[in-house]
Amino acid sequence: MRAPEFWDRGGLVPALLAPAAELYRVVGRFRQARTVPWRAPIPVVCVGNLVAGGAGKTPVALSVGARLGERGRTVHFLTRGYGGRRKGPLRVDARRHDANSVGDEALLLAAAAPTWVARDRAAGAKAAAAAGGGVIVMDDGFQNPGLAKDLSLVVVDGAVGFGNERLIPAGPLREPIAAALARADAIVVLGADRAGIGARFSDRLPVLFARLVPGPGAESVRGRAVVAFAGIGRPEKFFATLESLHCEVLARHPFADHHRYRDHEVMVLADKAVKLGAILVTTAKDAVRIPEPARPLASVLDVTVAWDAPGPIDDLLARLDADG
Repeated sequence: MRAPEFWDRGGLVPALLAPAAELYRVVGRFRQARTVPWRAPIPVVCVGNLVAGGAGKTPVALSVGARLGERGRTVHFLTRGYGGRRKGPLRVDARRHDANSVGDEALLLAAAAPTWVARDRAAGAKAAAAAGGGVIVMDDGFQNPGLAKDLSLVVVDGAVGFGNERLIPAGPLREPIAAALARADAIVVLGADRAGIGARFSDRLPVLFARLVPGPGAESVRGRAVVAFAGIGRPEKFFATLESLHCEVLARHPFADHHRYRDHEVMVLADKAVKLGAILVTTAKDAVRIPEPARPLASVLDVTVAWDAPGPIDDLLARLDADG
């Protein structure tokens, strides 16, 4: 689904949904209060967010995993496997699993390090530790109380912040901001901080700044005419990335987050690109949701995280060394 437009503003609709949002808050608080988290025998780093929809958690998780690997840690990723059928605990194998079974994020993570899908996060952490993991990096799960975290990073899209700051369904928040940040160790602002997150919260906890930059495959699309499509939290970010590469974006096709593509959808877009003298381009996250026979029709532009200053994130990860 796509986020409702009123999640970015106030007005009548959020006000009418306020009672439902209050019920959502009470249920979430009860869930947190009644659960005793299990502590894994290895450190757990959680990369989460406070809003429904994409904030850039997976690229940040991949970057954190890479930096931990550079510190000599054996990283295992842990994710719920959103959009997939399998409940887990299950170690992802890209040769046997697809996005329909384990979700798109799990496949991206598994390309970098051993990855576990588990709706029961504690069970997933147990499996990762038993398989030789030295540190767990969770992609999402900040609101999940079943597994104790040693380090929690809250990722915020700098362009939209926390939207209208109301809880679901009146707004995008999964829980109240104050309660959430009380459990966090740092905020990671992705992109230009137009929402003023740094100025507002830097007195409470560290605020780190980073941005998404085109990955190694960027040169294959730089400066070219493209037809672009994306089913991510904010497709416009992908389209803007293409423009930053001086691409001529002749057509933009946004889909709902985690959209499962069908062969004919991709073929129609590919045909359009041919008629316009362009190439068809999508994201790495979308590419794993394209049926395999149709994947060669689209070029893939991946992104990586560039930290404005690497010192703060490395200092946070160094805490794990001190804890053993």
